[in-house]
Amino acid sequence: MEIDIQHRPSYSLAIVKLAANERIRADSGSMVSYSDGLEIETKAQGGLFASLGRSLLGGESFFQNFWKAGASGGELTLAPDLPGDIELIEMKGAPLLVQSGSYLASEDGVELNTKISAKAFTAGEGISMLEATGTGKLLVSSYGAIFDRTLGPGEKYIVDTSHLVAFDASMNVERKGVGGAKSNLFSGEGFVVVMTGPGRVYIQTRSPHALIAWIIPQVPQKSS
Repeated sequence: MEIDIQHRPSYSLAIVKLAANERIRADSGSMVSYSDGLEIETKAQGGLFASLGRSLLGGESFFQNFWKAGASGGELTLAPDLPGDIELIEMKGAPLLVQSGSYLASEDGVELNTKISAKAFTAGEGISMLEATGTGKLLVSSYGAIFDRTLGPGEKYIVDTSHLVAFDASMNVERKGVGGAKSNLFSGEGFVVVMTGPGRVYIQTRSPHALIAWIIPQVPQKSS
């Protein structure tokens, strides 16, 4: 499987080249186009409860689409819902925590489960995140561009929670306010997390929550 990401970082498109009989899992609604001969199977991967967990707690679709190439291979293009970036991550066995709504696609060797933990609660906007494990290619998406930081042992880096995309599950995560009481109330900044290495963290340059907060006042209100 070969994946080429084009039109970065604002309107990223993943072009997936599948070899004969090769298969990729993609989030529902992410398909843009595909070559003739590809087959799609839509199912609740892992059963009812696993799919419910990914949907209700992980922010992903209940149904996942599995695209399979025929004997001559094929091409599939994928894009996220929001204008932004796509990052290709090579999974090598170590688990990765993915923020709600950031999963786009993955090879068969990558497993997805809902992770309910204190670390997920600390780093996310809810009580859970998606945990990706196994080996293979994983695609995550963002609102805005994606940049990453690789931290050494004991090195700390501070990130606004709404800008997190994914991070190595082995990293230590601690939530705190951005400053003192006055800064917390009036700075316009939200909660932040202190990420402690070793590990890698993926960050998006724009916040979906900030977008929503900007849109709501622009929506015309019904007159009484």
